[in-house]
Amino acid sequence: MPRRCMNPGNSPRIRHRARAPFAVAACVIAAFACTGAALAQGVVPNKVLFDATKAQMAGNADWVIDADTNNIGTGTGGLMVVGAGTESNPQRFPTPPQSGITASTPETYWRGALSAWGVALVKRGFSVETLPVGARITFGDPTNAQDLSNYGIYVIPEPNILFTLAEKQAIIRFVAAGGGLFLGGNHSGSDRNNDGEDPVVVYNDLFTNNGIAVNPFGLAANANSFTLIASFPATDPAAAPILAGPAGTVTAIEYNAGSTITVSGAARGALFRTAARGNADAMFAFSTYGAGKVAMLGDSSPPDDGTGDSGDTLFPGWAGEVNGDHADAIINACVWMNPTAAPPPPACPADIDASGAVDGADLAALLQSWGACAKCSADIDGSGAIDGADLAALLQSWGACP
Repeated sequence: MPRRCMNPGNSPRIRHRARAPFAVAACVIAAFACTGAALAQGVVPNKVLFDATKAQMAGNADWVIDADTNNIGTGTGGLMVVGAGTESNPQRFPTPPQSGITASTPETYWRGALSAWGVALVKRGFSVETLPVGARITFGDPTNAQDLSNYGIYVIPEPNILFTLAEKQAIIRFVAAGGGLFLGGNHSGSDRNNDGEDPVVVYNDLFTNNGIAVNPFGLAANANSFTLIASFPATDPAAAPILAGPAGTVTAIEYNAGSTITVSGAARGALFRTAARGNADAMFAFSTYGAGKVAMLGDSSPPDDGTGDSGDTLFPGWAGEVNGDHADAIINACVWMNPTAAPPPPACPADIDASGAVDGADLAALLQSWGACAKCSADIDGSGAIDGADLAALLQSWGACP
């Protein structure tokens, strides 16, 4: 008779707490031996993925780097439906091909309100793609050609649809593994697809209801709306990569109905609304989590280049406001968060998801990766394979990280 795990409802009480992880491991290993499931973890520098799965084309928005067709509309529950309207329908690869971009290529080479951002990245050696409507947000899924592990930076411009629990966990684990995450927001009430959720709600749900950690990035979107020009850059030296990076020096930011950001923990403000530079008054913020980095902007206007879907009213925020500081700040942030070098080994290597504790989530990630696995975060001893030695190391580290 094949060995099987006992039903927890009928199993005897485990007397010694230390044995619990081993009992769980035995069950999960048996399950994965049958399914043969695997999880590849890692990130790829210099590749940027722009999300378009969360109604970024609804209403008066056109937050895409390129779209060849306009046949998207808002359907039931705020979902974007192909064939139901005339909004931009961005494809995975922008056209003409990015290989044709030179130092003098204008942003109108592509058609989208974020085309200037995309073209600017290519000029700096990045490659860019879109995650189109209907695509999946995953991390470590080898069946998904656009799995986040295939990219170094993931850009989410003004999402108007809530992320699922699985999507939220994929995003957080992508950052923990060394990925860069750029979050673009908007003001409270900017529910473009009329599903009852605006970017403020969507981001705060990502931060607080993810099943991994409460507010892992130390960021919170404030439910407010401001229109102003502010020239209050951070005095914190940690903001130097954003304010004085390779794209240029940044001193100001302009909001046109944008929400401020509250920073805590590892998060810091780079640009503030007032001279007080309060933690609840950031307009552009940045943070770190695990081996990765995060930047957050509370308004959709700064990256808007003013061209794209002719049916939308767009504004030249990218280069036409505050002397081009928006373009410089955004590119500086992308260069800063790009995982160009292998991250240093974590202080708690068994904490695979960088939650601050070695627990069931880490155990599940390790067991999903069982077997040969080059450069996997679950390969605790760096042997090139997930095996009993890694399992033993994880179980010995069980609990809060030192």
